[in-house]
Amino acid sequence: MITHVETQASVDPAAVTQLIRGRRSMQPVQFEPGRVVPAALLRELLENATWAPTHKRTEPWHFVVFGGEGRQKLATFQSELYREKAGEKFQQNKFEKLAASPLLSSHVIAIGLKRNLEVPVVEEVAAVACAVQNLHLSAVAYGLAGFWSSGGVTYLEEAKPFFGLGPRTSCWDFSFWATLSRTLLPAAFVSRWMKK
Repeated sequence: MITHVETQASVDPAAVTQLIRGRRSMQPVQFEPGRVVPAALLRELLENATWAPTHKRTEPWHFVVFGGEGRQKLATFQSELYREKAGEKFQQNKFEKLAASPLLSSHVIAIGLKRNLEVPVVEEVAAVACAVQNLHLSAVAYGLAGFWSSGGVTYLEEAKPFFGLGPRTSCWDFSFWATLSRTLLPAAFVSRWMKK
């Protein structure tokens, strides 16, 4: 561990390390059933998300929060849109998962990207990813676990109006929220150092 730095730290570095290493991706089936995350806490997490770096201050993120009965509305919408668009590739188990997953969490946050043509798309994508990381790290500080998921109907043009997205925007992913924890592999098991 590094023990000396020439600058004055405003936050305990060990606490930051613990926060980063405490972030967990949890499948919704692992969430604690029936536990509701307070709306005020979710607003705090979303506020922290918006402090992510962004080139030219474009702030390209767009969040739609589904809680309470809104989760059922999302579940119905995405499962029925999948049924409509899947054609011969329709899978009953995928349909059922799309209909059930939102109901397993306290809240689901749809994550969108509102594109600004003055900035390269890769920078907008990076900014939204940083915002989501801020969201997840803030959740850890409050003892919450989340799951960042893509797929389903997120990339379908027909889904955009449901999420309040228009031209030059895209629905990226979903972030599911509740409580629970598990252990991740230490960095030593998943990294390789090349010194020569």
